[in-house]
Amino acid sequence: MRADARKNYDQLLAVARVVVAEQGADASLRDIARKAGVGLGTLYRHFPTREALLEALLRAGFDQLAARASELESSSSPGDALASWLREFVAGAAGYRGVVASMMAAIEDPESALHASCVTMRAAGARLLARAQAAGVARTDIDGADLFALAGALAWLGDQPSVASRADHLVGVIAGAILTN
Repeated sequence: MRADARKNYDQLLAVARVVVAEQGADASLRDIARKAGVGLGTLYRHFPTREALLEALLRAGFDQLAARASELESSSSPGDALASWLREFVAGAAGYRGVVASMMAAIEDPESALHASCVTMRAAGARLLARAQAAGVARTDIDGADLFALAGALAWLGDQPSVASRADHLVGVIAGAILTN
């Protein structure tokens, strides 16, 4: 990528990160381009769809969450690792209002720009769940897809003003329902 194109790409992502955090996943792409100091055509050259922009914004966080699962596997007890990952999932999604719907749709759509990142993140959570189940500290009647759905639901609750202040408490309740010890 040319230096000026890389600069525009990085600027668009930096501005989009702020705008999407403030306004949500349906933020105006025109506003993002304007605030980044580029034309709408430049935004579309880098990100042909809203989903492509969201994927670029979220990929790093999803990849970090998958890597964090690996760290937790080796540094924490199975139950603590699973509970920590669940909390970090919900906290990460809370940084981007309205992204949960896109994420949940992407997991089922192999053509989605977000699909691969979501699948990787779900697999990371599933590994932590399987480890906790093997250790006898997690329910055995749920799987990685259930865990991902519960994490998505908890993240969605964080987007709701009427319950956002209770989101962390609710994560604890769900973690307690998953973990048996």
